[in-house]
Amino acid sequence: MKRFKKNRQNEAEITEETVEGEVAEGMEAEEETAPEAAAETYEEPVRRVMPADAPKVESPEKVIRFSQSIAKLKEELAKDIVGMEETVDNVICAIIAGGNVLLEGVPGVGKTRLVRSLGKALNLPFSRIQFTPDLMPSDVTGSNIIEQDEKGKMSMVFQRGPIFANLVLADEINRATPKTQAAMLEVMQEHKVTVSKQTYKLSEPFFVLATQNPIEQDGTYPLPEAQMDRFMFKLIVNFPTSKELAGIVNMTQVTMDETAEVAVGGEEILEMRELAKTVPVIDDVLDFAVELVSNTHPELESSCASAHKYLKFGASPRAAQALITCAKVRALMYGNYNVSYDDIIALAYPVLRHRIKLNYNAITERLTVDDVITKLINETK
Repeated sequence: MKRFKKNRQNEAEITEETVEGEVAEGMEAEEETAPEAAAETYEEPVRRVMPADAPKVESPEKVIRFSQSIAKLKEELAKDIVGMEETVDNVICAIIAGGNVLLEGVPGVGKTRLVRSLGKALNLPFSRIQFTPDLMPSDVTGSNIIEQDEKGKMSMVFQRGPIFANLVLADEINRATPKTQAAMLEVMQEHKVTVSKQTYKLSEPFFVLATQNPIEQDGTYPLPEAQMDRFMFKLIVNFPTSKELAGIVNMTQVTMDETAEVAVGGEEILEMRELAKTVPVIDDVLDFAVELVSNTHPELESSCASAHKYLKFGASPRAAQALITCAKVRALMYGNYNVSYDDIIALAYPVLRHRIKLNYNAITERLTVDDVITKLINETK
């Protein structure tokens, strides 16, 4: 190769020089920086193989109908939602499993549209509650009001609040006061409302999708860990890619309304929930899920090294329950007849993401919660 070189008299002359030395120096530099680059590489969870003789669901026909119904449901949702495939899958999984979801994402990524489209595709009533600091518990659950009949007689009548719907969007739940948050989370857990010693049951299936904005924290009341534990999943909605953003713009230019049609009914959702309970889980997979949750507790001597190094608090027993319950649903969604290690690993992130607390070591090493969960998965035997 040729390069220009100036002599002492600043005269440009062409000299024949090889750059083998420069190439060698570059290779040495790459070798020196290789360990640092490896340290920044995202660690993938280790795959585990299921035994061939694992027990299966007794009704293969029901499994096929289950997966076909889910495929039809996702096809209808795709008419209104661009991208968000993983989020849609996890939301459907939580609905069938009977849990609730905490969704974290910036404004405008389609959280409200997702719930509205779900309401149309499932043919279920939908309501939205915009949480604000002055929102009272009675604004959510309802209250008794005085009503006068045609004869002029006064009586107390219970006026139902917006919580009495099958699909509820709790928008920016961290803006409400702890008093209102507690009332909302109690309904989520018990699926009933008690006002003036009178109990009102909510119709099934009942699902709450609560959202919070990770950017603006002024004037908010962060959910305590004990209350966040009542959510089955915590899902992160990232900003769409350029291709997805173009699809969103083109879709909304045609119509802003949801166009999804009924794919699955509420009664069918309940039947799917009962079918999911019959999915077998072999002892090795169950032990893996339980051991994974136990490894999140740094106070236990049997916990893995990453828990002692990076975690402050571990997950509650609800995490193990959610892992197995949702893994059964996920297995059926993908047409499988039993729960596999892949189901547990895939669901470990939304199940554990809001149930473990990182310590100072993880923060200083710039590790995210998902990074630590990956380490826990790989160290769980």
